[in-house]
Amino acid sequence: MLLTKVTTLMKATALELAVLTGHLVLYPSGIVAERLSPAAPPASAALPGRRPVVLLHGFVDNRSVFVLLRRALARHGRDHVESLNYSPLTWDLRAAAEELGRRVEETCARTGQAEVDVVGHSLGGLVARYYVQRLGGDARVRTLVMLGTPHSGTTVAPLADAHPLVRQMRPGSEVLRELAGPAPDCRTRFVSFWSDLDQVMVPVETARLDHPDLLVHNVRVSGIGHLALSVHPTVVAGVLEALDAAGPWAGRARQEEPDAGSVA
Repeated sequence: MLLTKVTTLMKATALELAVLTGHLVLYPSGIVAERLSPAAPPASAALPGRRPVVLLHGFVDNRSVFVLLRRALARHGRDHVESLNYSPLTWDLRAAAEELGRRVEETCARTGQAEVDVVGHSLGGLVARYYVQRLGGDARVRTLVMLGTPHSGTTVAPLADAHPLVRQMRPGSEVLRELAGPAPDCRTRFVSFWSDLDQVMVPVETARLDHPDLLVHNVRVSGIGHLALSVHPTVVAGVLEALDAAGPWAGRARQEEPDAGSVA
């Protein structure tokens, strides 16, 4: 049993290093904001199943983290996918949430759609949650998928507390207390992927979303680390499935989540 755990951890670490190496290569390409597509013609705006997807990266990252997910979404028929690079000078999660709100409104106006789906990695998931729960974003966001998001706060890397955004991701922060507060009649569906080997989420269960007022589906995956959550085929397939789900989740938060199985 111990040998199996060590082997799994070694495989996950090797995969994480490989993903990090690839991401460092792609990182410069994601610094510049992407060129947005022109407005869709009126004839295509009302087609069902064409909700735009907005991708939101994590702390000190950019849109390049979603290169593989974007390709999968395009192959899956999602022909309008946008990535938001919130400002590297952002010091408050709330400001990033407001920026997301402006982008969502612009996207809806440009595409003729009333709703979007959002996928957020790490801090990006918290930013999107704040927009949905605290800024009225549930009127625009049908499904919010979060990958390795510290819903209850993470204690990793205490020396990073010099940055205000990191302090807002700590257990008991003012932002997390706001998000834990009542959210009656929130219309957005939440899907939270968390991994048992995510070494950025401390403890790993912090990436589970448990809130009595929210429609939540938690999905546990095994054998991959934090960075791999945005690129691993098993997780990508789960994201596509979550975005395609036709109706509300059966039940609310605190339901038992299915295990996506070992993906090491």
